[in-house]
Amino acid sequence: MHGVLLRRIRFSDTSLIITWFTDARGKIKTMAKGALRPKSPFLGKLDLFFNCDLLLSLARKSEIHTLREVSILQTFDRIRQNYVNTAVASYFVELIEEVTEPDHPVTEIYSLLLRAFGYLDSSAPNAKTITFFESELCKYIGLQGSRESAAERILEAFGRLPRSRGELMGMLQ
Repeated sequence: MHGVLLRRIRFSDTSLIITWFTDARGKIKTMAKGALRPKSPFLGKLDLFFNCDLLLSLARKSEIHTLREVSILQTFDRIRQNYVNTAVASYFVELIEEVTEPDHPVTEIYSLLLRAFGYLDSSAPNAKTITFFESELCKYIGLQGSRESAAERILEAFGRLPRSRGELMGMLQ
């Protein structure tokens, strides 16, 4: 299974809980036991926006699975070299976290996220970058087809948009 790392949360002195958006299972959480140890096999492989090949042990009674192995497919390094690109990528991640349910795969959203990160890795974003992403996301979650903007449809359906949107749109105008 392939997944994009969306969020890292420290669980203990040595372990992390990681939120992924995957091609096969949608949004999932994994426990990376010992990931913060100096000789961890995960060392340097668990960073934001990384696209990875994952090997998991699926939990039967919990929503947090165990991460066994990870290998990096794409790092999207250039996103982190520019504040605006990083902020836009973070907005995309927040938006996907807001509108998706755990363990509900939508491969089109996974592909959209990879395309967006690929674009941000090679180009400077503008306001159309955000509105295009929102519009495509609406298509994949079934909110297409009204006269309202994609952002207004998401706001109406989910009750909120990430707070960073307003600031980003102001920066990118």
